Amino acid sequence: MKKFAITIAGGGSTFTPGIVSMLLDYYEEFPISVIKLYDNFQERQDPIGEACKIMLQERHPEVTFSYTTDPKEAFSNIDFVMAHIRVGLYAMREQDEKIPLKYGVVGQETCGPGGMAYGMRSIGGVLEILDYMEKYSPDAWMLNYSNPAAIVAEATRRLRPNSKIINICDMPVSIENTFAGILGLESRKELIVRYFGLNHFGWWTSITDKAGNDLMPQLKEWVAEHGYESSTEDFQHRAPSWKETFRKVKDVYAVVPDMLPNTYLKYYLYPDYVVEHSNKEYTRANEVMDSREKEVFETAAEIIKNGTAEGYEFHAGAHASFIVDLARAIAYNTQERMLLIVPNNGALVNFPADAMVEVPCLVGSNGPEPLVMGEIPTFQKGMMEQQVAAEKLVVDAWEEKSYQKLWQALTLSATVPSAGIAKEILDDLIEANKEYWPELS
Repeated sequence: MKKFAITIAGGGSTFTPGIVSMLLDYYEEFPISVIKLYDNFQERQDPIGEACKIMLQERHPEVTFSYTTDPKEAFSNIDFVMAHIRVGLYAMREQDEKIPLKYGVVGQETCGPGGMAYGMRSIGGVLEILDYMEKYSPDAWMLNYSNPAAIVAEATRRLRPNSKIINICDMPVSIENTFAGILGLESRKELIVRYFGLNHFGWWTSITDKAGNDLMPQLKEWVAEHGYESSTEDFQHRAPSWKETFRKVKDVYAVVPDMLPNTYLKYYLYPDYVVEHSNKEYTRANEVMDSREKEVFETAAEIIKNGTAEGYEFHAGAHASFIVDLARAIAYNTQERMLLIVPNNGALVNFPADAMVEVPCLVGSNGPEPLVMGEIPTFQKGMMEQQVAAEKLVVDAWEEKSYQKLWQALTLSATVPSAGIAKEILDDLIEANKEYWPELS
């Protein structure tokens, strides 16, 4: 049986040890010969790399492991790139969140002005990794969940149209895990779903079990009263800000009560509420820096100090298992049904063909085959058209180095109240992102 060689791009990420651990957990189903970590920030990658090396030696010493900052070494002779980069790290995420909040606008990692700022940083980084991959391993697939996925997906569709890249997001997976918990099921894999939207911007229209029984009525009854709050262990371990987001789904659902919403829609439907309940001095970026960021690097340091990973655990999360499932679907042509971000091309029949939409796809050796979700209703279509236009303008702005296009993008966001405020936020973001954005004119 073929064993696969994998590079994880973003080797210094706090999510990397969880992905490595998950790859080892799935070794029998998806055998691997090589794992490489790649990052352009050596000081950050070194402790993660050393801890992972110890973990591999103890669990699967037959797997060749390395970590490097050299692109040729990282991307030669591989089958898959699993990419999750964060250009500017959490320090820039903090700016993405706090600058808009200063003007009474939603400050969020992937939504509104913060998401656009992050997108302007991410595009170049993802394209660079794609180019390395295509230079050194042209037959490899990139499985990319670098955020903001919608903007990155539009940029790669437009600027690298022939690349073997699949853009993914773990949020629907996480929510489907919540559905399974509410329904008392073992796993989200017992569900068959129909879903449509953009990344962080969509709705479930049908959820059945494998026998075809309709599970929507039971879920709707729960969500109308509790949102996505549940008694599962997964929910109880979430950060306070995430618990609040899952509870707020109750109000998001009320706007379109015939479908179940993605949690992120709260930022577009209730931006005033979000701002009112945000701490301008201590945002989600601070929460992450004080929790997961510290925990992962402290755990890595302990493993290195003790010379063993025994007794230590890195949380894998929904994204890690999802990315392994996707790699297996491509490697073994499983035709598994998965939610992915793909060019519309008729999947949503009354929506632009060149929009990057999130819909169920059958995945095999040739990549994803989107399933037709039909016509979308007027309200959702209106929201999506506004959002997809804003995302396209961000990519225009990056490609053309255009201040005007980025101002238009911010103005078009449903989270921003006026062109005047959009301009003030943009000018502050330009100042903060001097190191990372193209120079706009």
